[in-house]
Amino acid sequence: MSELQATATKTESNSCPKHVAIIMDGNHRWAKRRHLPGAAGHRAGARNVRRVAQACADRGVQCLTLFAFSTENWQRPRSEVKLLMDLMRGVLENDLDDLHQREVRLRIIGDRTRFASDLQMQMNRAEALTRDNGRMALNIAANFGGRWDITQAARNMARAVQRGELDPEQIDENTFAGFLSLGEVPAPDLCIRTGGDHRISNFLLWDFAYTELYFTDAYWPDFDEASLKRALDAYIERQRRFGRRE
Repeated sequence: MSELQATATKTESNSCPKHVAIIMDGNHRWAKRRHLPGAAGHRAGARNVRRVAQACADRGVQCLTLFAFSTENWQRPRSEVKLLMDLMRGVLENDLDDLHQREVRLRIIGDRTRFASDLQMQMNRAEALTRDNGRMALNIAANFGGRWDITQAARNMARAVQRGELDPEQIDENTFAGFLSLGEVPAPDLCIRTGGDHRISNFLLWDFAYTELYFTDAYWPDFDEASLKRALDAYIERQRRFGRRE
């Protein structure tokens, strides 16, 4: 066994991450580089969701969280927002049966109130259909922001206190985390951001406290199984101490 392998064995990072989060960035630049309209990039990015989800499941990832649409994305041109909503509908219509057959449980996290009623109904149907699947959990963050998530958790926790269901003196980090959108699953082990930017853009702010960050210049439509393998291999080589000293 090499020194690197021995070190990895001692740390908790020599296996596939259980929970992977991905900030899917670079669709528009992918299209621009190919002299295509931005819509072509978003369509290519939407097609890539199923491929990457399948590759993650094949590699043993138990939970995959994709950042699809942020609370800030409403500021984009109206035509682009409409396209993104239509693509979301398309994914729920065209990929749902395949995800269900592959035993993937789908959840949409974020504030759904701004979405059209038909899209909200599609989300509810997708979650109901796949509720009992156990191969992999797929979370789609739509109209989601890390600050929104923390705010709504604090609001819901305050309501629980008002109802007498929660003693303020017993609130700790674990209690608070339970009110977050991903409170029922372990925090992400690895966050991958495509597109070349090195920031988390108001994603899972609380959850990322000890998440390993991996940035790649590959645009999201180009992020394939080989790209995923490189990201997972980089994760395996890291030492995760969680504040401890080995």
